[in-house]
Amino acid sequence: MSPLQPERATPRVIALANQKGGVGKTTTAINLATVLAAEHRVLLLDLDPQGNASTGLGIDRTERGAGSYAMLIENQPLAEVIRTTPVPKLFLVPADTDLAGAEVELVGFEDRDRRLRNALHADEALFRSFDYVFFDCPPSLGLLTLNALVAADSVLVPLQTEFFALEGVSQITQTIERIRRSLNPGLSLEGIALTMYDRRNNLSELVAQDVRGFFKDKVFETVIPRNIRVSEAPSHGLPVTLYDFRSPGAQAYVALAAELRRRERARS
Repeated sequence: MSPLQPERATPRVIALANQKGGVGKTTTAINLATVLAAEHRVLLLDLDPQGNASTGLGIDRTERGAGSYAMLIENQPLAEVIRTTPVPKLFLVPADTDLAGAEVELVGFEDRDRRLRNALHADEALFRSFDYVFFDCPPSLGLLTLNALVAADSVLVPLQTEFFALEGVSQITQTIERIRRSLNPGLSLEGIALTMYDRRNNLSELVAQDVRGFFKDKVFETVIPRNIRVSEAPSHGLPVTLYDFRSPGAQAYVALAAELRRRERARS
């Protein structure tokens, strides 16, 4: 794959992380990346051993070959592990079958928390050919997530509007602060995206109010609603924005991507 001229000198690198599972993290990673790929070159790295981002982009488990494990543990170059997807300008580093063992194997490396960063920058020309790089992290704060946070510019936290939401997000924000102090001074909180929002449920509204009250403007205005089309899309190997563009879930991700870009322009 030959590098093309990107929009900026270096890509914006965003980790999607939440140590709690089932919050819409992978769905948000896939659909944000897809919407942004309409106008930008985007790379998505599947760092979750479950490999749901790979499956959700139509890459069957039996067809993945070398992926994020090969890059992190076996030093395979980025160019060797990138795959195309159904979205023309969206590329994927899939979660290969050995990724489940990476947490244990990484412990033995001297540079165990910088393996991902070093691997991406080893092919600087290819890395810089992208406008956005997204990491879909596993639902834990282990070494795979640590590698993502050390390599990222910012963290986007998908947060389900449920009772224990604030407790979960406080853990990831404390982790961001610790990594900022010791390993990645440039790391910031990109924002908190409220997911699985049910307007018929008073609890969703109460949780949204609590999170906004605590994190203020760090919470995106756009909320991702509960939507059956969002749930169906991965079984077809498609982002919901391709599966049913007019659905409320797809339109919410279009709005979230637009808000992400507006915030980025406001900062710059």
